[in-house]
Amino acid sequence: MQKVTLLMFLVFSCALMNAQTELDSLFITWQDHTKTDSSRAKALDDYIWFGYVHSKPDSAIVLSDTLFEFSRKLGIKKIMANALNMKGAAYYIKSDYPNALKNHQYSLKIKEEIGNKRGVASSLNNIGLIYKNQGNYTQALEYWNRSLKIYEELEDKRGIAFSKGNIGIIYRTQGNYPLALDYYKQSLKIREEIEDNKGIAESLNNIGVINFYQGNYKLALDYYERSLKIQEEIEDENGMALSLGNIGELYKTKGAFKDAIAMCQRSFNLSKEIGDIDQQKDACSCLYETYKIMGKDYKALEFHEQLTVLNDSLFNEANTKKMTQLEMQYDFDKKEAATQMEQEKKDVIAAQELKRKNLERNGFIAGFAVVLLFAGIFFRQRNRIGKEKDRSEELLLNILPEEVAEELKEKGHSEAQLIEHVTVLFTDFKGFTALSEQLSPKELVEDLHTCFSEFDRICEKYGIEKIKTIGDSYMAAGGLPSVNNTHAQDVVKATLEMAEVIEKTKAEKTATNQPFFEVRIGVHTGPVVAGIVGVKKFQYDIWGDTVNTASRMESSGEVGKVNVSESTYTLLKDDKSFTFESRGKIQAKGKGEIEMYFVEKNI
Repeated sequence: MQKVTLLMFLVFSCALMNAQTELDSLFITWQDHTKTDSSRAKALDDYIWFGYVHSKPDSAIVLSDTLFEFSRKLGIKKIMANALNMKGAAYYIKSDYPNALKNHQYSLKIKEEIGNKRGVASSLNNIGLIYKNQGNYTQALEYWNRSLKIYEELEDKRGIAFSKGNIGIIYRTQGNYPLALDYYKQSLKIREEIEDNKGIAESLNNIGVINFYQGNYKLALDYYERSLKIQEEIEDENGMALSLGNIGELYKTKGAFKDAIAMCQRSFNLSKEIGDIDQQKDACSCLYETYKIMGKDYKALEFHEQLTVLNDSLFNEANTKKMTQLEMQYDFDKKEAATQMEQEKKDVIAAQELKRKNLERNGFIAGFAVVLLFAGIFFRQRNRIGKEKDRSEELLLNILPEEVAEELKEKGHSEAQLIEHVTVLFTDFKGFTALSEQLSPKELVEDLHTCFSEFDRICEKYGIEKIKTIGDSYMAAGGLPSVNNTHAQDVVKATLEMAEVIEKTKAEKTATNQPFFEVRIGVHTGPVVAGIVGVKKFQYDIWGDTVNTASRMESSGEVGKVNVSESTYTLLKDDKSFTFESRGKIQAKGKGEIEMYFVEKNI
């Protein structure tokens, strides 16, 4: 997918700083109470922006609160607005758009009160960016036009160029390529006048994207290469990774597969080096699709697996972090309960001893009271710890099958299993790439989520283990981790129900003239190796030729149908629940000719 460049435009009065010594100097100034309050506030302002906003957004949020309270007490509204601006930027980087929007709107209000026009324009730009990422293009366009108007009044060429570039992105997203191209070119012209090299490279890349969408590949390549050259000169590694990826996608579209692989591999290596996961995913997808088209299945599978890891990395990281927090809280609660019980025990014993000396005859009653007190403390703490443990258990079971999770807890590791008879299913949406160009990212993800949620429900209904999602593909298997004899029936029933769900959704979408998904489904039965991938961020997965053959069943099938292999057919041919249509031997990539059958529910 061709990608455009879009950046936040945050206005601060200090110059760009890179050296750690300069950050240390700012922090020292902030802590020096002999300095004026305004100097200290300014130093903390710069310290947060250059030291934390982009690299440590969570810390930036806390520090911004400190700066806001300090400047509020002093009545320095400009710094208050800056603190809110930085807090909004930190939330934006964390993809927490509601909180980002709230802080930028508050910052905008203060800037309007003090008449800071340039700051107002900056906040309008940032708010427009949030609306754009939420898919609210009308609101985004409104805010960016308001920002543009202010920059034009101020004759701020950098701001004008920035706003025009953002407006061009809205028109590109809406499919109005001529108008998008016009705004991009206006932005480029201004950036060339003010010699803004980073901005020039950004505009060239965006113009290249429009030409790519219009089928002007030669012109698109020229703009991409001009953008890349500037990015190499100014050592903009993020920009270089983006341009290399776009060039690779262009070569893939033209059928120049070797050139596509070379460019996408460079993009992948560079984005991996700088830790840009989104660009890694794009480059990895390019490599996977290109190798797949070339018939180099082994290499395609290699990047297929890497793409899966990248797609799951954020989810796994969040779950691992949450599990760690729960386990730490659980351990803390146990220690806290033990300490509290020990102290209360000492207090009770002391009170009991005093009572024994004064009122020996009440010893039995006092002892009975102690028993009740300990029982209350024990049950209260046990319930508290139990609730936290249940939360941790629930999270673990959401990641791993129950049997595997139990083995992991007991042994600290899980052994890989060879399971002789497993039925594997693959689904894939037809024309997903083309459909992604018709829908906004938000709409696309919502549709995928709806479909995959239904698939999850169906798998749970038939006792099938979901393995993973890979982009727009869904993979699951029956007969594991606990072996059973009904896995083939379970999986085929599930796939037929999945096909019905997609057909029903298609009918609903067609009735309202909306784009819709169509699905191919493949099924194969055979042996697999199953186990946990990794030692830190666990992922249950399966391997073997059975998995590859199931994938070929999907890719060799037809839209709306369930395509099964001969091994699955042999297990189910006498089952009166199904009817089979022989397709004969079908050529499958890397497998030669395979006997295939379409299966339907026997009504």
